Amino acid sequence: MAAIMNSFVDATLIAADNALRTLLAPHRAARPTPQPPAELAAHPAALSDAEQRLSGALMRVNHVGEICAQALYTGQAYAARIAPGAAAADQERTTRHLEAAAQDETDHLAWCQQRLDELGDRRSLLCPLWYAGAFAIGVAAGLAGRGVSLGFVVETERQVEAHLDGHLDRLPAHDHASRAIVRQMKDDEIRHARDALHAGGVELPTPVKWAMRAAAKVMTTVAYRI
Repeated sequence: MAAIMNSFVDATLIAADNALRTLLAPHRAARPTPQPPAELAAHPAALSDAEQRLSGALMRVNHVGEICAQALYTGQAYAARIAPGAAAADQERTTRHLEAAAQDETDHLAWCQQRLDELGDRRSLLCPLWYAGAFAIGVAAGLAGRGVSLGFVVETERQVEAHLDGHLDRLPAHDHASRAIVRQMKDDEIRHARDALHAGGVELPTPVKWAMRAAAKVMTTVAYRI
């Protein structure tokens, strides 16, 4: 009983630390910020006021998406650590997989914040709310078992890939700095989905996928403005 309690306390402290660092601490990327090709970077085109506002709003949505990604992975890792009866080896594999993906999402978070600063725009005012909701969803997915938890990663990343494709269509054609970041984020999300599938992720039921899309639609619509 004492070991179970210690495990629960440790997992809770780790999750709380991750939440505070995601919401309050400056984010530092392990990789350099993606840059446009040298010929485009050498002669950057100025954005009009309307284009700058559009890019800022879209990058704010992307920043919120990365806040949610951190919360989802933290919630899933938390569930893996506290799940009753889970094999220690399965717990370790799942948490390592999620933590590796979360490091890429930390890079994304830092890149999006940097671009928001360059555009003179701000992050969403509702970041704590987005984090709390995504963390709860992550815990629920994690408690459903390793296969479902990894399947949730697969479906999440597929939906994010489609969302980033939409942003590439909407970003101003000559906002090469934002486009370089979004393209690298998309490549990373594709890799995360592939890795989670190979690690044992299962296909989620269609109603769950619909619910995920509906929740994402609410988030992106609100974060675009607030």
